[in-house]
Amino acid sequence: MDALKKFFPFSFGAKDVAAFIIKIIIYLVAGAIIGVVLSLVGKIPVVGIITGIIGTIAEIYILCGIVLTVLDYLKILK
Repeated sequence: MDALKKFFPFSFGAKDVAAFIIKIIIYLVAGAIIGVVLSLVGKIPVVGIITGIIGTIAEIYILCGIVLTVLDYLKILK
């Protein structure tokens, strides 16, 4: 559990519904911003492959962060 808290520190600690929703919205907005930036940078042919890999890693991180936020809010994780 400590390893998860090191990699996903923002996902833990939602005490009420408002904090829970704000955390999920922040994850979604961060994902949208990363997607826009990487799509703009990805127009360069050589950099396109690298931005694709970075985008995939960012999407996986955001998805895991949202899942951990939900699990922590529902008190499934201890």
